[in-house]
Amino acid sequence: MTRGELLDFLRRRRLAVVSTASSNGKPESAVVGIAVSEDLEIVFDTVRTSRKYRNLAVNPSVAVATWTGEKTAQYEGIASELGEADARYRDLYLEIFPDGRDRLSWPGITHFVIRPAWIRYSDFAARPPVIEEFTFEGN
Repeated sequence: MTRGELLDFLRRRRLAVVSTASSNGKPESAVVGIAVSEDLEIVFDTVRTSRKYRNLAVNPSVAVATWTGEKTAQYEGIASELGEADARYRDLYLEIFPDGRDRLSWPGITHFVIRPAWIRYSDFAARPPVIEEFTFEGN
């Protein structure tokens, strides 16, 4: 699998499970809508009252899983809250989720970008199964 094929797989997914750790180390997961940048970064929105927001404020390490059938992507990375200078990520998200514009008026709405550190793609329907790992510098 090439990096381009991985990007295509991720971009075809609209939902993913994002897992964070609470301040006492307890794992917590949530389904989120995702957009994916050319650099394999994942963008999602949340509100500041959510558990994932509180968790990310303390520990920005995340695990993400998305799939279709027996094809999966496991993704680990570092999340950061978007600021004013990060409009391109917000715009990318709003291209995929136009209804996200309505949520911009919600109290406490914010967006995060996750930069990949490690991704494993698996296709267990293939014979033999296809399992490819990607690692990224700096995360």
